[in-house]
Amino acid sequence: MNRPAYPLSAEVQARFAGLAECADKRIVADMAELIRNGTDRELNRVNVLEFAQRHGVNEEGVIAAFVHAARLGLFDMVWSLLCPGCGGVLSSNNTLKHVHQRDYHCALCATAYEPTLDQMVEVSFTVNPRVRRIAAHEPHKLPLWEYYRQAYWSSGIDVSDEEYDRLVPQFTLAALELPSGEQHTLTVELPQKFIIVFEPVTHTAHFIDVQGEPTTETQEMKVAFDHEHTPVPTTSMRPGPLRLTLQNRIETRALPSLFIADDPLHDMLVEKKRFLTATRLFTNQTFRDIYRTDTLDIDQRLKITSLTFLFTDLKGSTELYERVGDLVAYDMVKAHFHVLNDVIAAQTGAVVKTIGDAVMATFPTPDRGLAAALRMREAMHALNQSRDGEDLLLKIGLHEGPCLAVTLNDRLDYFGQSVNIAARVQGLAMSRSIFATKPVVEHPEAKHLLDAAGLTPVQQSAMLKGISEEFCVFEIP
Repeated sequence: MNRPAYPLSAEVQARFAGLAECADKRIVADMAELIRNGTDRELNRVNVLEFAQRHGVNEEGVIAAFVHAARLGLFDMVWSLLCPGCGGVLSSNNTLKHVHQRDYHCALCATAYEPTLDQMVEVSFTVNPRVRRIAAHEPHKLPLWEYYRQAYWSSGIDVSDEEYDRLVPQFTLAALELPSGEQHTLTVELPQKFIIVFEPVTHTAHFIDVQGEPTTETQEMKVAFDHEHTPVPTTSMRPGPLRLTLQNRIETRALPSLFIADDPLHDMLVEKKRFLTATRLFTNQTFRDIYRTDTLDIDQRLKITSLTFLFTDLKGSTELYERVGDLVAYDMVKAHFHVLNDVIAAQTGAVVKTIGDAVMATFPTPDRGLAAALRMREAMHALNQSRDGEDLLLKIGLHEGPCLAVTLNDRLDYFGQSVNIAARVQGLAMSRSIFATKPVVEHPEAKHLLDAAGLTPVQQSAMLKGISEEFCVFEIP
């Protein structure tokens, strides 16, 4: 029997009406339907890329809609650090300001990871409790396996509810809820496998390497759970009975489990979902417009392993002002900015800043940056034709590489050699030419774009300011 739809209050309906004024109305209707008829699990840490696929709508439109919904208090933005190995949530907060530069340790994988915004930081959205209360608003009251599903593994692993329910019993020797300050002793029969004692609230683990001749004697072991993150120990034991004492030293319940590190556990963790990364969100113009001054602390420096930078500048803008006058030139330059902004947003990019007549923009991948550059060139040609002249000549440069996300001049910005190279490459461009570096033109999807357009990049070497050796660049005619 279908359960009745959750009623939306007059205040919530008014907020959705406001959301429909700044976001795609179809997407807004789907979001309201989710709140009315979605399960608690579906309303916790919504994966917006999955939402877009399920409803057959544009990803950028969905991202923008949920960003606006967070601003209106319909959903809360959740920033989670996901382990690249097991997909577990290593840290979760309502702001990126809590993410530090030090390594994060995954006890389940016994591995440390340097946090990177494009590989580890997921941005998801949970319904605001004033809109609808769900069980995950009080995670420490969730049933044990729901805590794993909704709080620890969240949207990081790609496994259906049916597969989850089927696989969990296959790799679990034991699991229990242990109240604060209490201890519990259980006896299990150890198979000749690698066993993981794991606790998701404290991110604590203890490995048991079970090997050798079986024994009938009861082996003893004690594991305590606290917030002290120490290296994961490994204890060797023989197949046979184990008397395991578990002690909870934290202020909330603990959820210790014994996992068999075998095929069923691997099968559940091997497939990862696409998720909205912090880097992808940073290249969404709606997010930058709303949150650009309140994303990172002034002294935060967070690593991005790959980001595509595009720089543009108008050639001869000073002469343009002298030739046509300040008023006409101003209108022309303003029209040029409008064209570039539309192109950048259409290619999933975002404007970082403008400096005089120059624009700095970022894109999640080289092919999106290159597509924007080619479209800009076409759009500027059309703009010039509409004015019966070639007054606006745009120089474009592209580069892809690692960088740091920082706060500069009270806004989200980027720092590093990749940024410098992109700016210097743009300085090589003349009139209609586009200059790009090897990481851009050799990107598989970017190569496909060039082939489809019948364009062959011309390789050349150039000296770039701040680079000691000649740099390989490509001119796209």
